[in-house]
Amino acid sequence: MSEFYKALPPEGAKILLVLFLSFLTGLEREEHHAGSEHYSFGGVRTFPLIGLIGYTMAFLSGGQFLAVAVGFAVVAGFLMLAYQHKVAASGLAGFTSEMSALTTYLAGALVFREQFWIATTISVAGMLLLELKAVLEGLTKRVGAGEIFTFTKFLLLSAVILPVLPNREYGPFQINPFKAWLVVVAVSAVSYGSYVIQKLTKGKGGVLLAALLGGAYSSTVTTIVMARRAKQEQRPHLFSGGTLIASGVMYLRLAGLVTLFNRDLIARLWLPFVALAGAGVGLGWLWTRLPDGKEGTVERKFEPNNPLELRAAFFFSALFLAMLIATHLVVTYLGRAGVYSLALLMGCTDVDPFIMGMTQSGGSATPLGVAAAAILIAAASNNLVKGIYAFFLSDRSTGIRSLGLLAALALAGIAPLLWLAK
Repeated sequence: MSEFYKALPPEGAKILLVLFLSFLTGLEREEHHAGSEHYSFGGVRTFPLIGLIGYTMAFLSGGQFLAVAVGFAVVAGFLMLAYQHKVAASGLAGFTSEMSALTTYLAGALVFREQFWIATTISVAGMLLLELKAVLEGLTKRVGAGEIFTFTKFLLLSAVILPVLPNREYGPFQINPFKAWLVVVAVSAVSYGSYVIQKLTKGKGGVLLAALLGGAYSSTVTTIVMARRAKQEQRPHLFSGGTLIASGVMYLRLAGLVTLFNRDLIARLWLPFVALAGAGVGLGWLWTRLPDGKEGTVERKFEPNNPLELRAAFFFSALFLAMLIATHLVVTYLGRAGVYSLALLMGCTDVDPFIMGMTQSGGSATPLGVAAAAILIAAASNNLVKGIYAFFLSDRSTGIRSLGLLAALALAGIAPLLWLAK
């Protein structure tokens, strides 16, 4: 192959690449138009010619932008005439073939400038968009306006607000606005990812899938929903096992968040997190296999709420900052026992702000061992509280089993304190 390239003229390989990329686009358009009785623009000859025009204009002008732009305008003019003829002849108003032709022209000019990766990527991306027409149009039917607005809010949180925040510490508590908001974005991204998957799999899967996805979204919400559903279904092993699975997935969720913000902290917690997640998911699945006296799959009905409400995001950020300040004060005035007491208390509410606060203070204001132990205490406390929720909200049989399983997971969750707190 190397000898072949040496035998080519200096520009020969570039011309071959232009012909190859433009031929592929033309071939896709030719196949798309096959069998159509209406006039259609371009095929396996037209697109390579347009690609060669783009390459030649760049070659003759030495890559000067003005000449390439004039050539682009001339080609666009011819394409406009072809488009007018198509509309007049068939009434069709699709413009994708003409846009593909302009992309082919630009790919030829890019190849001359030796931007081979960009030219290839643009051509391949264009072909994918053309080939996936049915899939993309089907997606627009499945995704409602509300979901688009939800994604827009995620972009607002991550791509608009985050970059403009100062990345420096302020005040006696060393609050960093950028890192504080980055925590909000990270937690929202994990919940939003689970939310999207649950929406895409709507109507599919049963309790086990609901438990897995719900654990990544919010194990507390999942526990409450499953407890209420258990009253209707009378499947105690299935729903109590699903509740345990959701809490096992919670440890994987926490592991991902801690990894993002404190590598030293996850170095101490990864083994307990993996062990607890494996125990929760594995034993929970085995528990669901026990007979309940009923057969058949229980379809999931839970529809998660939008996790990207702006009011909720700002509330989370305020709670996170409050946890940072409270942790700093507790470490200063109450020491290790105060941190553990705060962790136990926060397990009764939302553990995310406290745990993310530990990722920020761990290794600085809070010793790593104390921060790691506090995270495990908060998670264990939260598991016990979820067990109490399940006990009171579900039927008696499911409630007793759920409380027992989550209490056992809570006890297992504090076992690593024997060496972490030292």
